[in-house]
Amino acid sequence: MAGLRAIGYDFDYNEYHSFVHGRLPYENLKPDPVLRSLLLSLPIRKVIFTNADEVHAVKALSRLGLEDCFEGIICFETLNPIHKSIVSDNEDDIEFTGLTLTSTNARSSTEIFDIIGHFAQANSASGLPKTPIVCKPSEDAIERALKIANINPHRTLFFDDSVRNIKAGKSVGLHTVMVGTSQRPKGADYALESIHNIREALPELWEADNKSEVGYSGNVAVETSVTA
Repeated sequence: MAGLRAIGYDFDYNEYHSFVHGRLPYENLKPDPVLRSLLLSLPIRKVIFTNADEVHAVKALSRLGLEDCFEGIICFETLNPIHKSIVSDNEDDIEFTGLTLTSTNARSSTEIFDIIGHFAQANSASGLPKTPIVCKPSEDAIERALKIANINPHRTLFFDDSVRNIKAGKSVGLHTVMVGTSQRPKGADYALESIHNIREALPELWEADNKSEVGYSGNVAVETSVTA
């Protein structure tokens, strides 16, 4: 979506999400009582941060039996305007209503960028148009999400399964946990083969109810907040 909007295509965001997510095999998602128990026992704030729309996020959490394990969801609608083709350059001009972002100083574009012609050029690595979509791995998206959730990045653990997202999270000051591999890529402070290994890897997090700060390897303090 971000790439299509960057080169000038205009479409309804809800219809796009409905088309993409409507074909997903949600029936393959099964309740995860082990993860549910881990999350509910974790005595710190937990917030979902996803590029998906709210409908998809809620449906996935419900299928996993995790719908009541998080304080809130920062999703596509949180960071992007309701109107399909509105974008603002001024963050101070943004008005938040619940999880919805709107703007009063907007611009739109209907010109289609010649992406094929661009990559046929020798210097195709530069000069690409900027997307109006705010989403990971944009550092701006992560910073906005942190602001909305009122989270200090220097005292927060950021869990993600994307190397690009992990690198962006590290760039804005988050402590990062790569999920889905035991190999720790650049930008990741930790790597978990499975999210179910969180208690073994970070037992200090369960001490948060007894301490105002939780120290872990490297003498770094983490706030009682986890952004996922």
